[in-house]
Amino acid sequence: MATHRSAEKRARQALKRRTRNRTVKSQVRTLIKGVRAAIERGDGDGAQRELRSAERALRKAASKGAIKKKKASRSVSRLARSVHRVQG
Repeated sequence: MATHRSAEKRARQALKRRTRNRTVKSQVRTLIKGVRAAIERGDGDGAQRELRSAERALRKAASKGAIKKKKASRSVSRLARSVHRVQG
């Protein structure tokens, strides 16, 4: 375990970040599953609503550093394309 005060503080900070990031990632995955479920049902309007909330969560997670910005953009793009296919 950490022996210096600064190392102990870094360990505390890392623990906080890890738990926050894990929570954020879990919520994002849940929202993405909601979009995919709506797509499976063929519910275009529902998928659009779910996509809005999932996109917001993805962009927020990326801005906080829980996930990388390009991963968030890629996920949003793929989900939007899938939703568009259902509606069209």
